[in-house]
Amino acid sequence: MEVSVVVCTHTMERYDVFADCLESVLAQTYEPLEVVVVVDGNEAVYERAREEFGGREELSIHRNEETRGVSYSRTRGAELASGEVVAFIDDDAVAEPDWIAELARVYDEGTVAVGGRVVPDWVEGKPDFFPAEFYWLVGCDERGMGEHMEELRNTYGSNISFRREAFLAVGGYDGNTGRKGDRHIQAHEAPVCIRLREATGRGVIYNTHARVNHTLFPYRGDFRWLVARSFWQGYSKRIMDLLLPQAAGDKGDYLRQLLGRFVPMRVRDLLEEPTVPKVKQLVAILVFTAAVGFGYLYGLLRASDSLVGED
Repeated sequence: MEVSVVVCTHTMERYDVFADCLESVLAQTYEPLEVVVVVDGNEAVYERAREEFGGREELSIHRNEETRGVSYSRTRGAELASGEVVAFIDDDAVAEPDWIAELARVYDEGTVAVGGRVVPDWVEGKPDFFPAEFYWLVGCDERGMGEHMEELRNTYGSNISFRREAFLAVGGYDGNTGRKGDRHIQAHEAPVCIRLREATGRGVIYNTHARVNHTLFPYRGDFRWLVARSFWQGYSKRIMDLLLPQAAGDKGDYLRQLLGRFVPMRVRDLLEEPTVPKVKQLVAILVFTAAVGFGYLYGLLRASDSLVGED
């Protein structure tokens, strides 16, 4: 079964980590493997990538004529690919050598999507206030995400794969979501995975042995940045409600697990053995949760207009 890996990139500022990502994909133990690079409108990045990687037979490099966003780029990459399965990884992640082998071994006759584990790789160390329950803010697997080989609604965009024909049959990624210039509507995996479940009755199998390491630059550990990120995640959740009302129930499931299970566990642990980082993380959970809520409320007022004329 041929697997195609799509890597999208867009800025020279991330070129070094993009190159590390690409090297890790080219070093996969799995064969046959095809690698499709889509550069989102940046000619300088495109030319440098062609110069450094253009000689690899298993790799092709393409460029959008203008900036179209990560969702468009990923779907275009899948259209350009030839593999039975198409896998996606962010340009600032590094895959373990058996990443594709682990994803591919899960596919059987009924499997339509397989995702894996996204592990944080902090460039300057993890901030002591950052709780594992909110790793999703930085695109990594959070505490309580799921069990090994469990069927989930979706995994994260830095480690997910689909049967290519099924992915394209439901329209690929929704162009209203994902990074596009300064606009970044989160959770762009959810719409395609929900459409796939509606079409096939199957979700994403979560293979925790398929691992990529997500590079987290210092700004991702800044408390104010994370609060703002939480706010816009809440706003994005309102966008998701407009795009796919059937996804609304997941927010309640997450909050019940967070406030009904993890927060009480943290409070008990804090009372039994108090430390400053434990206090900070408990406060961060409350602040981030409130910021998500405010973002959602803001979205109730503004999000209905945000989908008009964006694409």
